[in-house]
Amino acid sequence: MTVEADLVTLLKRLKLGPILATLPDRLALARAQKLDYAAFLTLILADEVQRRDNLALERRLIQAGFEERVTLEHFDWSTAIQLDRRHLNELFSLQFLQRKEHVLLIGPVGVGKTFLAQALGAAATRAGHSVLFRRSDYLLRELSQSRADHTFEAVFRRYLAPDLLIVDDFGLHRLSQQQSEDLYALIIERHRRSSFIVTSNRDVSEWVGLFAAPILANSALDRLANGAHQLVIEGPSYRARLAPRPPSEPPMT
Repeated sequence: MTVEADLVTLLKRLKLGPILATLPDRLALARAQKLDYAAFLTLILADEVQRRDNLALERRLIQAGFEERVTLEHFDWSTAIQLDRRHLNELFSLQFLQRKEHVLLIGPVGVGKTFLAQALGAAATRAGHSVLFRRSDYLLRELSQSRADHTFEAVFRRYLAPDLLIVDDFGLHRLSQQQSEDLYALIIERHRRSSFIVTSNRDVSEWVGLFAAPILANSALDRLANGAHQLVIEGPSYRARLAPRPPSEPPMT
């Protein structure tokens, strides 16, 4: 079954050309089920809406900057980690975003903090929220560099914009005075307006010592940490299970 040339031209002029890929099948379905004109039109327009929604989601996932595409269903629960599953499931309801609350994922290296942060971010993206994922060292380096090239305001606004800002691996290094001031300003501006997810190998009680100025630290952390959802993850690194091994060596169990 072919589509008339005039219809092809009209669809393309209306920027509805992608409909052509499924139109023959939809025409055959309409004839087989004896759909009326309104039902047929609804069918093909619903296809186009779905296609555009999928493209928009793909753009948002790319713009979020995730290091990998993951979901909670992909998490390896066979690892010997301990965490509050009930609290985790509550976070995936995304109610914390509506309340402009923050989430702190705390635990040693390799227990899945980054994975869960990205899975939460992906869930938020699919729910229509704007999300940005950045490693803390990258975020602070970009803010520092923007001062040198006079783009600080634009870069800072980009970090203020998303509904959810995910800061991964916070606390690997002590902050300089400028980094302390930049992070303080970012926390102050986003607090009660939008949400953070922060992952860290350090307990929250150690964060004050990372700032160059204790006053800034106490003010920032009073907003970020107090009342935030703190999910502590304990256990051995799961990455050891993924390391390549000689053929003769049995896998870790």
